[in-house]
This record gives sequence, C-alpha cells and structure tokens, in this order.
Amino acid sequence: VPSAQYSVHPVDGLLAVKEPAPEADARTLLRRAPFDLSGLPPTPEQVAAFESDWSDLSDRSDAWLRLINRLLSSPHYGERMARHWLDVVRYADSSGFANDYERGNAWRYRDYVVRSFNADNPFDQFIQEQIAGDELLDSNQEPGTKNQELLLATGFLRMGPWELTGMEVAKVARQRFLDDVTNSVGETFLAHSLQCARCHDHKFDPVPTHDYYSIQACFATTQL
Repeated sequence: VPSAQYSVHPVDGLLAVKEPAPEADARTLLRRAPFDLSGLPPTPEQVAAFESDWSDLSDRSDAWLRLINRLLSSPHYGERMARHWLDVVRYADSSGFANDYERGNAWRYRDYVVRSFNADNPFDQFIQEQIAGDELLDSNQEPGTKNQELLLATGFLRMGPWELTGMEVAKVARQRFLDDVTNSVGETFLAHSLQCARCHDHKFDPVPTHDYYSIQACFATTQL
C-alpha cells in the first residue's frame, strides 16, 4: 500500500512499489526542465531566481509552474519540439540520391512546424494541414493569411527523397514518390509502416494491399 507521501495521484502508487529516487534539488530541476523543453541551459540569473523561489517551501509548486510556463511560452520551445517532428517526417534540405540538389524552400515547412508547436495548435489540425492543407484553402481569404500556412504545411508531402536522372523513367520516379508519401503517412500518423502492403497482403497486417492503394489514391494528383 503506498504511503501517504505517494498517494496524491494513481501513478504515485506505481512509483511507490519500489524505492523512488531522492528528491531533486532546485539546481538539478532547473537543468532538467530547460534542456527538455527548450534544449538550452538556464542562465546564471535564472538559476539564482529559481533557487530563491524554491527556498520558500510553501511556494515550490508555484515556482515550478512558473518555470514550466516560461519555458512553454519561449520561442525556443517550438524549435526544440520541431527537431523531433522533423526527424519523423524525413525532413531534409536536399533531395538525396545522386543529384542531391538543394531544396531552397524546405526551411519554410520547417518554420511552419516551429510555429505550430509555439501556437499549441491541436494535433488533429496539425495532421490535417500537413496531409491535405491545399484542400482546406479558403478562397475568400487574402494571400498571406491562413492559406499560406496551409500550403506550407503540405511541405510534408515533399520531404521524401527524389531522383530523376537521364537513366530513370519518369513514371517510375513518380511511383517511388507516391510510395514514399503513402508509407510516410503510415509511419508518421499511424505508427505503422505500410511498405509491405505495396506488394502483398500479410495475414495479420491491419492494412492490406487494397487499402494501401486506396490511401495512395488520395495523393495520386499531387504534383511536386
């Protein structure tokens, strides 16, 4: 049975099964939180201010809340979180393979992701904008408003590798692009690779070949 010290939340009961680690001091907490949420170390002034707040035992929860809110409101929060997301969506500033030419506007999608995290956009909205932002455009809006963000969001579809050399068949290159987009939608938003379903069904795979090409059909008209 968890002791009273660890009975505030049900998760505390799981922690109390084994001896928890010693309580961290103010300086340790102040290093953990900024590195986790912003990727940057605290300044000496921030360390001194937080240690001063932490010294008031009656105000510790408020001191911690103020620290977290400050980090979440920092523009560096979006930059930190975007790094994780960009890894998932195969972000690159060049196209890879033999040509590996530069994508001069890839940074626009990167900055869209940063802004989305800093604006705390709902995750379902975040998904819809990247998969189908061009289908959500409002014809009544002026250029440079929300429509621009929606178009930038679809940069997700363009992040995969691309190669079309003199020895390549254009239709084959395009099919590789569609396969990459389809599989990336599965890996990014469904936590499930769809590559195998491109060629054959698996007995226990939730996505058969028929569904794979149904998903791919959504992107069949997408032009680079």
